Amino acid sequence: MKDKLLAFWQSHSETIITLGYKVILALVILVASALIARSVKKAIKNSKSPLKRVDSTLLPLLSSIAGYLVYIIGGLFILDIFGVNTASLIALMGAAGLAIGLALKNTLSNIAAGIMLLILRPFKIGDFVDASGTLGTVSEINLFTTIFKTTDGLYIASPNGKVWGGNIKNFTRNGKRRMDIVVGISYADSIDVGLNVLKELAASESRLLAEPAPKVMVTSIGESAVNIQLRAWAVNGDYWQTVWDLNKRVKEAIEGAGLSIPFPQRTLHISESMASAITVNKDA
Repeated sequence: MKDKLLAFWQSHSETIITLGYKVILALVILVASALIARSVKKAIKNSKSPLKRVDSTLLPLLSSIAGYLVYIIGGLFILDIFGVNTASLIALMGAAGLAIGLALKNTLSNIAAGIMLLILRPFKIGDFVDASGTLGTVSEINLFTTIFKTTDGLYIASPNGKVWGGNIKNFTRNGKRRMDIVVGISYADSIDVGLNVLKELAASESRLLAEPAPKVMVTSIGESAVNIQLRAWAVNGDYWQTVWDLNKRVKEAIEGAGLSIPFPQRTLHISESMASAITVNKDA
């Protein structure tokens, strides 16, 4: 057995050494690719890197693409070491990619939609949006999905194609929002007094913006009340707390001014003929 192994080594030693050298070199390239890919992805995600000036929405996608590119380049080097014709392989991969693309058109459409979201930037990470019915704060945009965190703490991963294919309502981008505080007063009350109450309420609320200036108006004549409204603006950070506080204060202020907030009611008028019919039915 020993003689056979020695003979095999003598006749194939050059081939074995060459193959071993190529295998070791391929392993070195593979390990180096992994280390470089990890370093590149970490550098992109690292907030202390020069890329921190880039919109943070782009960072997860750029990180993934950079990692894949490093592995692809390393793979081409390894194939070239083993004598594979990389030019022919690239052409073959292109044809295979076309076939795979047709089979995975929905997945690729999500990638294309993700790229469009990053280029046109209808929202960025941290924005509170309504994207095709999904309401939440944007946590991440990756190659296939957009990640949302809802106000009640849920994790939602929505396909990029669905997000891009519908209406996107961004509540954060403009930095301020309008609130509409509506209250109904009795028909017997003075409308001017009610409007003055709302004006004084707006003047006393420091969180409301001076520009656009708050407005008060009569919005509708309802079945049971005259609906008056305070329309004002606040920055995003103050919006909801201001809305909640004003809804509480407006009731107290309206009642404090001697006005009433009526509940829905209807007046029923009975004609003499109907009253007679009711009386006949009772007597029967």
